[in-house]
Amino acid sequence: MRLVFCGTAAGTVSAARGAYYAHPQNKFWRVLHETGLTPRQLKPEEFPLLLDYGIGLTDIAKHVFGMDKQLPSGALGREAAEALRARILVSAPDILAFTSLTGGRRVVGPEAKFGRQEQKLGRTEVWILPSPSPTANWNWNDQVWHNLAKTTQKRG
Repeated sequence: MRLVFCGTAAGTVSAARGAYYAHPQNKFWRVLHETGLTPRQLKPEEFPLLLDYGIGLTDIAKHVFGMDKQLPSGALGREAAEALRARILVSAPDILAFTSLTGGRRVVGPEAKFGRQEQKLGRTEVWILPSPSPTANWNWNDQVWHNLAKTTQKRG
């Protein structure tokens, strides 16, 4: 696996549809195609096809859903972050890319910023991307996503 995207938890719409990034206004699927990470814009329900492109999906909180502020206390806490670290160390993708600053900071640390991180998880490079969620338009910047795509494409 060359690239794993990690969210905080499934949103309500995604949980109801059983598909990642399924809210109609979520930019995830569009930006994957626009950056060249996928040859066409996939539908959320087509997420299993990402494996064909060397891309995986996960969340920090695997057993709850909703907006971050609606999640049960501790859902994004130390235990969940450690469980994610353990999964990444075992699967060892080339890159782990958090799809939100909140998610990235839960694992990397509170001072983390968008872009490639100095800290790695084992041999896995870590990136933090602006959230594609419609509730996070205040920090949207697709340039960081394009930079990630260029990095993955250079590695083949």
